[in-house]
Amino acid sequence: MRDIGLLIISLGIILIGAEAFTNGIEWLGRRLKLGAGAVGSIFAAVGTALPETMVPIMAILGGGVGPEGAEIGIGAILGAPFMLATVAFFITGVAALFFRRRNVPLRLDAKVVKHDLKFFLIVYSMAILASFLPTQTLKNGAAMTLVTAYVLYVYQTIRDCKDDCKHEELAPLYMDRSSGNPSMTMILLQITLALIAIVFGADRFVNAVQPIAVAVGIPVFVLALIITPIATELPEKFNSVLWIRKGKDTLAMGNLTGAMVFQSSVIPAIGIALTPWKLDALALWSALLALGAAIIPYISLSRKGAIYPTTLLIGGAFYLLFIMTVIRFAIH
Repeated sequence: MRDIGLLIISLGIILIGAEAFTNGIEWLGRRLKLGAGAVGSIFAAVGTALPETMVPIMAILGGGVGPEGAEIGIGAILGAPFMLATVAFFITGVAALFFRRRNVPLRLDAKVVKHDLKFFLIVYSMAILASFLPTQTLKNGAAMTLVTAYVLYVYQTIRDCKDDCKHEELAPLYMDRSSGNPSMTMILLQITLALIAIVFGADRFVNAVQPIAVAVGIPVFVLALIITPIATELPEKFNSVLWIRKGKDTLAMGNLTGAMVFQSSVIPAIGIALTPWKLDALALWSALLALGAAIIPYISLSRKGAIYPTTLLIGGAFYLLFIMTVIRFAIH
């Protein structure tokens, strides 16, 4: 019971910190005069990705969970892009259908989202293939390549969005609600405090995962791959639904696809460098499903120049397919 309480409290801390971080990051993007594409795909994406980012980092670095740390870390690393490409896409599609009452194309910057999905498909494939490399030296080289690829992605995204400086309406900065133009000092202070909350919450979360997994009688990897990403990715899902409701589709999708790029390059690079990075059949299956779910909207953008809500709903089918596999795996 104590572990369950700790899990709930730590999730609350993570989500509050992520919400405050995202709010501050969006204001930082405005102060730096970056367009909506860069704000959604880089600043908002990285901000809302911090909860599931900190969980594998804390697990791999120790986190007080013993030898299961690497297993929890790898599960969380693979679970994040999988949940984004399946559940998060599905929820976004449902939100678009609910608020607009019909299956009309999302009103987004197709170039931004297509660029994100293309990068994801490339770097995540590289991360998965790294598990087959024979030596740690080669794996370290793959990790460096992934980090370099993300730096290139950030550069290209900012460069391409420089000419798009139209900003979506933002909620007031939480630490300075009375100001319509908060100072850089207040923005950075809120971001720093939010980051501290996220790191603390992630550390407590990791400490609670392992005993709960043992008590329930399911593999730690499965718990980390399914439960952790669903809970810690609530900021992405929540923000995307709100942005869809307000018609800010570029921010809604960029928040998800930008997080996918970050979660498939920088975070796997940490796992590749600090763990054996040997993926079993279930891990590889989740990765293939994530790639498959991401290919569908990418093909839609390539052929039609648009994404329909029903296209995103297909992500739910990929998630159900994985759940069926996990159940079959648990039975046997």
